[in-house]
Amino acid sequence: MADVEQGAALPSGVPPPDVLNASAANGTDAANGTATRFVSTPEGTALAYGSLVLMALLPIFFGALRSVSCAKSKNSSDMPETITSRDAARFPIIASCTLFGLYLFFKIFSQEYINLLLSMYFFVLGILALSHTMSAVPESYPLYHTSPLMNRAFPTNLPNRQYQLLFTQGSGEAKEEIVNYEFDTKDLVCLCISTVVGIWYVLKKHWVANNLFGLAFALNGVELLHLNNVSTGCILLGGLFIYDVFWVFGTNVMVTVAKSFEAPIKLVFPQDLLEKGLEANNFAMLGLGDIVIPGIFIALLLRFDVSLRKDSRTYFYTSFLAYIFGLGLTIFVMHTFKHAQPALLYLVPACIGFPVVVALVKGELTDMFRYEESSLSEAEPAPKEETGLEKKEK
Repeated sequence: MADVEQGAALPSGVPPPDVLNASAANGTDAANGTATRFVSTPEGTALAYGSLVLMALLPIFFGALRSVSCAKSKNSSDMPETITSRDAARFPIIASCTLFGLYLFFKIFSQEYINLLLSMYFFVLGILALSHTMSAVPESYPLYHTSPLMNRAFPTNLPNRQYQLLFTQGSGEAKEEIVNYEFDTKDLVCLCISTVVGIWYVLKKHWVANNLFGLAFALNGVELLHLNNVSTGCILLGGLFIYDVFWVFGTNVMVTVAKSFEAPIKLVFPQDLLEKGLEANNFAMLGLGDIVIPGIFIALLLRFDVSLRKDSRTYFYTSFLAYIFGLGLTIFVMHTFKHAQPALLYLVPACIGFPVVVALVKGELTDMFRYEESSLSEAEPAPKEETGLEKKEK
């Protein structure tokens, strides 16, 4: 879900799912009690929004590919979290309660202390998410213990030792495993790199560190959150469509929380990068909700493509292009009317409508809505049983 606001004071974090286009006030004017909005150049604006669109597409594309491997995985640590129709129906209500609760918290309690707690929470989550992103092994690389990226970066002469973290409860026959996690030296390297990024983010709140965590959150979300069928996806996207429109156009709650919330749950890119370099501070922002929510639906359609056992990935590419169209339309309308826009207002009809039209044309609409997530593992060709005649011929 998203809203775009122009000329607002720069927030350090945005609650999911929001888009903000914010500019920081000039330091001298702020000291005098006035604020002057920075007017970005056309080149800076195009660079910022083009970069945001590209960054949004990366976790959707690679997260969807990894979700296929995740659905087939037998490893308990990589098992996806399945969203049912009941979960999808409840989600907009839970999201609304959470959003309004945060709004009340920021009105009653000190913003500084709340954001300190949130920073520590997302510091830990960000380290784990970024570490998993770097170390996870795609199914297409079965010979690797870690990702191809780490195998290229890791020195070949450095030994890769195996470790196991085991916590048990009880003794003797009553002993029960609580935690049984296996990892190696490369996993520890990924954890150390992620920790450095986390410390950088906590101390500096730099936009590059924010984006590294944000991309990791988005990719892991698309990979590990699975819709069980297309109907559930329609319920989820439809509910959040209403949620987004109501909280953006109907109240100031989302914008108020967005300005107060500090957490790496958005992607940002400076519109004044060409003028100020890495120290730029006039950001265009894209909330992770506008990536993950459509992303898990696009990933579902990829798994549906796989279940059809065809060489084409028609529904995946259709929904992927629909997402690009919807996000581009959001940016266009925002700049045309100079008003905050909920991105799901445009993304939901595009991401659902385009694949449905394609399914109607191909005569596969019934198959699409009958597809269940559990059928993915059944899509693998089973070993062919020999008939009695074949055995006799042998």
